[in-house]
Amino acid sequence: MKKFSITLFVLLLAVAPFSFAQVTHTTLATGSAAPDFSLPGIDGKTYTLQSFKDAKVLAVVFICNHCPTSQAYEDRLVKLTSDYAPKGVKVVAINPNNPASLRLDELGYSDLTDSFDDMKIRAKDRHFNFPYLYDGETEVASNKYGPVATPHIFIFDKERKLRYSGRIDDMENPAKTPKSLDARNAIEALLAGKEVAVPVTKTFGCSIKWAEKQDWIQKATVTWANEPVKLDTIAAAGIVNLVKNKSDKLRLINLWATWCGPCVAEFPELVTIMHLYRDRGLEFVTISADDPSRKNKALNFLKGKQASGPNYIYTGDDKYKMIEAVDPKWDGALPYTMLVDPEGKVVYGKQGIINPEELKKIIWNDPTMGRIYK
Repeated sequence: MKKFSITLFVLLLAVAPFSFAQVTHTTLATGSAAPDFSLPGIDGKTYTLQSFKDAKVLAVVFICNHCPTSQAYEDRLVKLTSDYAPKGVKVVAINPNNPASLRLDELGYSDLTDSFDDMKIRAKDRHFNFPYLYDGETEVASNKYGPVATPHIFIFDKERKLRYSGRIDDMENPAKTPKSLDARNAIEALLAGKEVAVPVTKTFGCSIKWAEKQDWIQKATVTWANEPVKLDTIAAAGIVNLVKNKSDKLRLINLWATWCGPCVAEFPELVTIMHLYRDRGLEFVTISADDPSRKNKALNFLKGKQASGPNYIYTGDDKYKMIEAVDPKWDGALPYTMLVDPEGKVVYGKQGIINPEELKKIIWNDPTMGRIYK
């Protein structure tokens, strides 16, 4: 019995190492020397600590794409950079997140992931005027600095000793005035040759998505796989009510069929979008145009794709009534996808395969969803 228990424990360690190991990340202490790094920037250059050797003050700030708090500080970081660049202050941003450690439902507040390619898009969209570096693959630099959340700023003096670490200011909402401009106060003190009055503050934001958190995704996948999938029948009148959307949710409706190659090809992308935004109020509804005699085939397909939202199969004998009920502007070719706001307004309609990135941006920018802070 003892031998069996040891063997079982070894096997469990082999298949689920993250369940037994806890990795500790320590935040760099005040007075410490700035750790060196060698990281790729979105501009194609590789940056090291030496890249900023001429800076009188160096601010290293850990940010990311997906976190709404990090998003809230983007414009303020751009302003901080432009305000202090003439005074010899350099700002560099590092994305510490391993994209593989982000669950889909954690991306519900963004149209982008934390991948290197998506960093380029965010920097362009938000007009970043500072280097934006990627540390998501190795996390070597991030482990040395030990950020707690995004954003987390570290400010170093001319000798590259850490003089301030923590929040940028004390107000997450950029539409409101902060009471304490902590990062700016620290920079001003260092430029004046003074001690920083408050060298450490707490941070608020999204936790760092360290590589060891990748088991979260596996757990989420298991959860989704266990969600029940049903397929109900619907007639033209029912479709009319769906499109009117008397709910308080943004409704994504997809017309598809098992015999439609493009429908089958794009369906996983739609399920991904469902998992991204459903916790924020997106409802994904599917309507199968299969013959009702093929209901079991359609249901099995939906189960295989983990489409656990409302699913229907059209039971009317006149497909043209279905087309008119969905959208009079629709020509009838499958697939057809539409996004309807809570007032019944069609904000997106697409005949043919969707562009997932375009659709995500439309969902993210819709007033029903959108950024928390504009």
